[in-house]
Amino acid sequence: MPDQSYSVDVEKNASTEKKQTAASTQDVQDETHTQPTIVFPEGGWQAWSTVAGVWIMQFATFGYTNAYGVYNDFYVREYLSPKYSSSQISWIGSVQLLLVMSMGLVTGRAFDTGYFYPMILTGTLLYAFCLFMLSLTQPEQYYQVFLSQGLGLGIAIGITYLPGLCVVSHYFHRRRALALGIASSGSAVGGVVHPIMLNKLFYGGVGFHQGVRASAALNVGLLAIACLMMRTRLPPKPNRNTSLLRDFLTFSRDAPYVITVFGTMLVICGIYYPIFFLQLNAIKNGISPSLAFYTLAILNGTSVVGRVLPNFLVHRFGVYTVVIPCVVVCAVLNFCTLGIHTAAGTLLFAVLFGFFSGAYIGLFAPMIASLARNDAEMGSRMGICFTFTGIGGLLGTPISGALLTSRFLWWRPIVFAGMCITCGCLCFITTLVLLSRQARERRKLAS
Repeated sequence: MPDQSYSVDVEKNASTEKKQTAASTQDVQDETHTQPTIVFPEGGWQAWSTVAGVWIMQFATFGYTNAYGVYNDFYVREYLSPKYSSSQISWIGSVQLLLVMSMGLVTGRAFDTGYFYPMILTGTLLYAFCLFMLSLTQPEQYYQVFLSQGLGLGIAIGITYLPGLCVVSHYFHRRRALALGIASSGSAVGGVVHPIMLNKLFYGGVGFHQGVRASAALNVGLLAIACLMMRTRLPPKPNRNTSLLRDFLTFSRDAPYVITVFGTMLVICGIYYPIFFLQLNAIKNGISPSLAFYTLAILNGTSVVGRVLPNFLVHRFGVYTVVIPCVVVCAVLNFCTLGIHTAAGTLLFAVLFGFFSGAYIGLFAPMIASLARNDAEMGSRMGICFTFTGIGGLLGTPISGALLTSRFLWWRPIVFAGMCITCGCLCFITTLVLLSRQARERRKLAS
């Protein structure tokens, strides 16, 4: 009897284990069906057509933001002077930069849920309206310029900026950093073309108002072409039943992410000072205006190379390992401007700073994307980070303008910008150390 009872229990247990195993297998199969593995083409006609469309859009939008140094110089010396100070005028560009970045707080989640095309079309129409309204402003009417260029144009560019970068991730995973670098280089090329064009228009026979209209017509036409070229590939992400506040609280417990966000805010607070003030600095140092007008174009020209070449190293060395040396060089170059007073020194600075600042800007999005645990939260992580980064852009240039004063005390903003970039670099180094430690702990657990 005892033997028979024991035999029956063994058979029952075996039967139960088989059922549990079968149920577990079925659950895994069901999960596999509900969450299929995403295959990225890593190239192809539609993929590179989308990258080209994003490149054109970056050229016409963020590339125009990179040309704000021309507007800043024109406003300070002629259009809004002497009624408004350099610091007050700097708020126009800084608010525009804030909105370009911080709109990602909304557009990141909207992209995740499938609103790519409505955002692109809305941004294009608003961009056209605001730029043509800028051409109707009058001299010394600060509020008109601020509303059309600082507020309106910033919102318009911000609506299109993050969705354009995120759509590239629909086609690339292994080569994502390279594709993003190529796409974002459009803004650097725009930073070459737009300053030359705007200087020729503003200071030539066309004048400010007709010059703005001419640039508006060009950029709106390019945006229309970009809208036709860009295509989404993946379906909208399923609703993760999370709010923006819940995402923020979740990400705030991720130490590497929080430190990186703080670092990007500090770096952007300082890195745009040379871009916005380079042309004005060159002219005040006695460099011929005909040569000074090309300094921004040279800076943005080398930025094109900087946004592409370092991205080839990311797959091998890691994004932080590439970013950190580039930011260190930017900080050193910024301090070097304390001793630059000649045309040769200014041009050399423009070449070097353009390359390394372009490398940082080109690696910015891949750096944030590398911290996402899955593609479903990529838009939210980038949107939150871009918002705080925009705050740095909002504060950086007005503080630099206030430190500069009407007496043009250049050493003050140079030291401020250099310290911001240096502290941001220290944040990235801390993040790299934390990520390396986490990787070692995972390897220990796996072994």
